[in-house]
Amino acid sequence: MSSPPKVIFGFHAVGVRLKTAPASVLEVLFDASRRDARMKQFIARAQEAGVRLVEADGLRLSKLSGSHGHQGVAARVEPILQTHSLDELLEGLEAARTVPLLLVLDGVTDPHNLGACLRVADGAGAHAVIAPKDHAAGINATVAKVASGAAETVPYFMVTNLARTLGELKERDIWCVGTSDDAPGTLYQSDLNRPLALVLGAEGAGMRQLTRKSCDELVGIPMRGAVESLNVSVASGVCLYEAMRQRGAA
Repeated sequence: MSSPPKVIFGFHAVGVRLKTAPASVLEVLFDASRRDARMKQFIARAQEAGVRLVEADGLRLSKLSGSHGHQGVAARVEPILQTHSLDELLEGLEAARTVPLLLVLDGVTDPHNLGACLRVADGAGAHAVIAPKDHAAGINATVAKVASGAAETVPYFMVTNLARTLGELKERDIWCVGTSDDAPGTLYQSDLNRPLALVLGAEGAGMRQLTRKSCDELVGIPMRGAVESLNVSVASGVCLYEAMRQRGAA
């Protein structure tokens, strides 16, 4: 049984779908009252992709997307089914002799945080984001909007048992590094130039205890100011880009 169409909105999210999978776009709705250069460029791109264009006002777009942050653009699209499992992804990386870089999120339930994490994962070249099926946000229109297209490009795997998945990653010689405020060492003292899974918990609560125990190493992000912690998406960016820096230096 095929999945029903879903709605994505915002210039980036719709634009990436037009670029990567135009055949999955059923129709694009746009605010005809916007006549600026950005909208004209977007409409031209949609026309080049051969998709159906529908004029709509701001109220209709807000109702369709469930948000006022649609930027005057929304699209009905067919869901893109994830064709690979996490095991298949890892086997493909191994066959290509590619060093895995994974982001693991434990307890991130806010769609804005998840979208931002996907965006930074895409930017840093992470191969996948992993989260538990419970205590986690799924991919929805808000996530896709905040991710600015990364929800279409970064595989997002929701697993039944996160601790068991971390154990399976370790069996593949993937080093699991968790972040914690009370870690004995810092991120910058850790060797991240290896098959790696960076494990972060939600802001405030942090990782669950079992997740923490499943990590090979715990590191902290040095905090020099008055605040005690970073938003999880910011922390993800700091960790992923330090891993990318170390790999580039090596």
